[in-house]
Amino acid sequence: MRNIHLRYVKEKYDRHGMLQKYEMRCPADFNFAYDVVDDIGVNDPDRRALVWCDPEGNNRTYSFSDIKRLSDKAANYFLSLGIKKGDAVMIILKNNPHFWYVLMGLHKIGALAIPGTFMLKKKDVEYRVNSATVRAIVGTAGDGLPEAVDAAENIPSLAHKIILGGTREGWKDLNEGIENASDVLDRIPSKITDPMLMYFSSGTTGLPKMVLYDHSYSIGHIFTAKHWHNVDPDGLHYTIADTGWAKVAWGKIYGQWFMETAVFAYDYEKFVPNDVLNTVSKFKVTTLCCPPTMFRMFLNDGNVKEHDLSALKYTTIAGEALNPDVFHMWHKLTGLKLMEGYGQTETTVTICNRIGMEPRPGSMGKPSPQYIVDIVDLEGKSCPAGVTGEIVVSVNPRPAGIMIEYYRDENKTKDTIYDGWLHTGDVAWRDEDGYIWYVGRNDDIIKSSGYRIGPFEIESVLAQHPAVRESAVTGVPDDVRGQLVKATIVLRNGYKPSDELKKEIQNYVKKETAPYKYPRAVEFVDSLPKTLSGKIRRAEIREYDKERST
Repeated sequence: MRNIHLRYVKEKYDRHGMLQKYEMRCPADFNFAYDVVDDIGVNDPDRRALVWCDPEGNNRTYSFSDIKRLSDKAANYFLSLGIKKGDAVMIILKNNPHFWYVLMGLHKIGALAIPGTFMLKKKDVEYRVNSATVRAIVGTAGDGLPEAVDAAENIPSLAHKIILGGTREGWKDLNEGIENASDVLDRIPSKITDPMLMYFSSGTTGLPKMVLYDHSYSIGHIFTAKHWHNVDPDGLHYTIADTGWAKVAWGKIYGQWFMETAVFAYDYEKFVPNDVLNTVSKFKVTTLCCPPTMFRMFLNDGNVKEHDLSALKYTTIAGEALNPDVFHMWHKLTGLKLMEGYGQTETTVTICNRIGMEPRPGSMGKPSPQYIVDIVDLEGKSCPAGVTGEIVVSVNPRPAGIMIEYYRDENKTKDTIYDGWLHTGDVAWRDEDGYIWYVGRNDDIIKSSGYRIGPFEIESVLAQHPAVRESAVTGVPDDVRGQLVKATIVLRNGYKPSDELKKEIQNYVKKETAPYKYPRAVEFVDSLPKTLSGKIRRAEIREYDKERST
């Protein structure tokens, strides 16, 4: 191991070994694909980079020299098509190994890589291609994506359609193109300030925003892998996420490869908790990260005690707030604590329970030393302990790991980045010891009888009731209180909606938290509306309730 990451960060620890100061260094011509992947591929060629498998029992291990060679071939293939620096290319390859070396190939030629989910439909394709002037789409066969692309209309910028895993009229064969390309590539000059990567962020309201990063973004993830994920350079890290989501940039590429750690990819069609735990056991995954919902599914449906998880040394969570019951049950069964982290598509991890901290179940942890983070009121003033406000991150100057802008949307950028701060729109409070506790999105805060009520605290209580599988808490208009607290609930198997169960759940919440927070309105449903990335769309529930009340 050569500690490549030390070239790009400077760290300072206190006498107890806790990280106190963290500074990033960003060389003017830095390019992750050349300066990290190729460096390891040349100097430590046999080091594992990627371990891949699928439910059919197929598996393959790729070394860094493999990724270097294949990404050189991918770069040459794209160049042969006339794709050049600055061209936008969508990559929709699920968890196929091609994703990693195609992405690195695009980084090498200076193209703008746009990972996407295979679940896109015709209108999604049209919006994305036209919004970003996409020049090429690389996608997998057999999942409906090629059909959605072919059905799309008025997308004049799209010059190349490239398919993996089959043949289709009008589409080029990715395997054939890469196989026939040269594996000799001279370094193509680039600047660290050049656009490198973009994600369409699926917010809970409105059309997706285009979050644009330059090459410094990857450096911002060294902290993610080293100090939050606690990856082992000789271990195997698994972040459970489809390659269309920004969570993959957090957990399956940049920080992990800076730390020279192999990443794991399980190319399944459907998340089955028992199968995933079998795979974690079989391949001896050492560090694991996924949303709290998946850990809850492991606990509910995965028979955790029946799996040999002895190789697993560290577990982290992000993507949604953690219910304390999940923390305690996972710790009881595995001996591992869930180390929560917080950030957005627009950032890397900004608040977390990092190595050496004692997590407080339900708290996101403390601000990363990588950033200046604050909680502010409506006037932009820092909130004292115990007072709720908005989480903001300093961008004066903009540190590595923070987005450049919302691409081609100056107004949205200005609404988010102003007065030297990136405004997250997330509401939280900090305790006397500096731990930060999530409350909810600005739009999700319920104002009832003069109280400001965050949905997460109530949802956490509901999650502990044996009848509740999942829930969403929202506010509904009320002439007397302004808003009533409403709980929309999906029941577990074996429970049926009834007035008696509704009353039981309401009394349970009254007992477990301040009585004014209990849901005066309760609705039982079969499922909750969610974004493509699995986040609950509370805005859709509010809109539905509004329509029913008029």
